[in-house]
Amino acid sequence: MLPLLLVGEIIVDFTAARPGAECKLRLGGIIHAARGLWASSIDYAVAAVCPHYVFDQAEQYLNAHGCHEFVWLGEVTGSPGVMVIIDPTEVADQGYEDLLRGEKKITINEIGKSLDAYREVLIFPGGFDLAQLRSVFSSQARFSFDIAYDTEDLSVLAPFVGSINAIVISTSSPLFMRVGSENIDAMLALIEKLGADVFLLKENRGGSRLFNLSNGSVEAIPAQLSVTVNSVGVGDVYSAVMVGLSGSSWEDAAWRGASAATVYSQTTYPDDFKRDVERSLKLSVDELRDLGGTVLPWHARRSFSIYLAAPDFSYIDKPEIDRAIDALKYHNFYVRRPVEENGELPLGSSDAVLAQTFAKDLGILAECALVFAIPLNRDPGSLIEMGYAMARKQPVITFDPRSENHNTMVAGGSACYSDNLDQCLNGLYDAVSKLWMAQQ
Repeated sequence: MLPLLLVGEIIVDFTAARPGAECKLRLGGIIHAARGLWASSIDYAVAAVCPHYVFDQAEQYLNAHGCHEFVWLGEVTGSPGVMVIIDPTEVADQGYEDLLRGEKKITINEIGKSLDAYREVLIFPGGFDLAQLRSVFSSQARFSFDIAYDTEDLSVLAPFVGSINAIVISTSSPLFMRVGSENIDAMLALIEKLGADVFLLKENRGGSRLFNLSNGSVEAIPAQLSVTVNSVGVGDVYSAVMVGLSGSSWEDAAWRGASAATVYSQTTYPDDFKRDVERSLKLSVDELRDLGGTVLPWHARRSFSIYLAAPDFSYIDKPEIDRAIDALKYHNFYVRRPVEENGELPLGSSDAVLAQTFAKDLGILAECALVFAIPLNRDPGSLIEMGYAMARKQPVITFDPRSENHNTMVAGGSACYSDNLDQCLNGLYDAVSKLWMAQQ
């Protein structure tokens, strides 16, 4: 059987870590997907677009990690092909900076019939012309696409109509945000028009959904939430392993892909990654299903209002609150901010105004499903709101970034308590997922 062919850009990833942590420099782009296939013992080859200076190192690296053939598909000029990643442990909209992106030019090389033999192709669209690319493959080739940041419109896949196996999109993709963020039906209609067999929607910590367009079924695949060590290339691993194992069943292959992606999120060391993937492959798909996990579709999240219990005032320095709000919005949660909704009271407000605002804030709290608390400076108002919510059996997620509130009542009464925002987001997903599942 011929290897799966990966097509896309090879980029040098430079991770700028927090002070005191290790910076990381490694090959990225479709190399992440290649690592997933290597760790899963799936035969593969690579046709890559990259700068000339990267070619030799990429070829050497891939040859050492199971690649059957490496074809230099295109050359990048005008840009070093370096992606600066700002702190991959951050959980809001991650900071990516493709250096000199506006100056980048891609020239497709003359490769003759080098790729004519390949029948299964996974393309990660980039700055190259997909229509031009179609002509280098056989008419018998079948294609899958993982669409991230470089595709503005699904119409670019038109040259592949009739030959598409899978389309994969993440909720972080600008294309998803424009077409499918309000209602997935609009995006499904476009994908069905292209004739794809399946559509995988990766929904971050809420798991993923596989839409089998040939039979109309939908498979929900949970996320296994844990400490996130690495978040770069995780989705690429998912897509590659799923497509690589799709010969028997798309559903089973998606479970395998999700499992490999989970492992990839927990290390940046390839040998450790391969070891742990090999362990997961020893489990049957039924055993993977029995592990459970978190399922929370993107479109269900805004049905559960979240009360922000925090000193969310304009006159205090509150970077931790701002960062948490950005993260919650990025994950499509609906945050109710009582200070914004009911106003910021001036000092010396009358008792009547205080009582009125108190009642309004409690009214918002009663309309919310749960509370996300950030009690900076042991803010008494936030602590009282948390107590009210706990008495009402509303789940409380407490993010205590300055470790000021670690006592029995706060930590013991919270559904999740941590000084780490990543862990609090995990706790929030777990709590909202339970509420959503109870309604199904």
